[in-house]
Amino acid sequence: MTHNEAAAAGTTGPAADSPATPGAGAAAGSGTGAPQGSAQGTAHSGRSALRRLELLDAADRVVMRDGPDASMNTIAAEAGITKPILYRHFGDKDGLYRALAERHTEELALAIRAAVDPGPGGARTPRGRVQATIDTYLAHIEANPQVYRFLLHRAGAESADVHGHVTAYQRRVGEELARSFDPLGATGVLARAWAHGIVGMVQACGDWWLDEHPCERAELTVYLTELLWGALPTALAAAADAVEAAEAARPGRGPRPEGTDAADGTGGDAQG
Repeated sequence: MTHNEAAAAGTTGPAADSPATPGAGAAAGSGTGAPQGSAQGTAHSGRSALRRLELLDAADRVVMRDGPDASMNTIAAEAGITKPILYRHFGDKDGLYRALAERHTEELALAIRAAVDPGPGGARTPRGRVQATIDTYLAHIEANPQVYRFLLHRAGAESADVHGHVTAYQRRVGEELARSFDPLGATGVLARAWAHGIVGMVQACGDWWLDEHPCERAELTVYLTELLWGALPTALAAAADAVEAAEAARPGRGPRPEGTDAADGTGGDAQG
């Protein structure tokens, strides 16, 4: 609520974005007891949370329009406030960036989780889950290209906190995708390596696709799914062979020299 909105609504006392008057809280609560003070605190907290959402909406509008060129001054102007008031709600620039990152990564996480859910409406096969993950990710960045560029290439570069949040989100998507490989027999480190590799590949491909847009999203989704799924059976067999070879090459695990005993490594005919 802006100052003018507060006046129009007949709000008494300081507006949500106005500095509190010294002693105002004590004067308002004198003689009324704790319950009224608690109610006032709850109401103020609710107004503050609502105002924070309004400011995030304003930041979203600017980012969707300006992408990586969005500035704090422009965001404050869009919200009809000054930059210090914007900082009051988010602490600093990193705080606002992180709030935007949390909003958009959570939206995408929920969409991917719904797409790969084996229940009604979700993908039921491992291949379907991989394809659903790819398509949902591409659909999200297609709908919000400037937000994607801002978070990945501007906020992530300027703010270690945002970079860490986005990285943690990407890893979470990778861990969820890894579970899709269970029916193939790919589990543990193998499934996780594949899943995180897919996340990185799709992100890199998404960057290229947003810049050049050489084909429609559905077409790109099919291309990537075919590439990944066509290679998975061969990769699974090759991985099993590689693991077996690595185990055989470990000290004490390889072929035994002729005339040695498996238990103690000595010749079977050796005398004490």
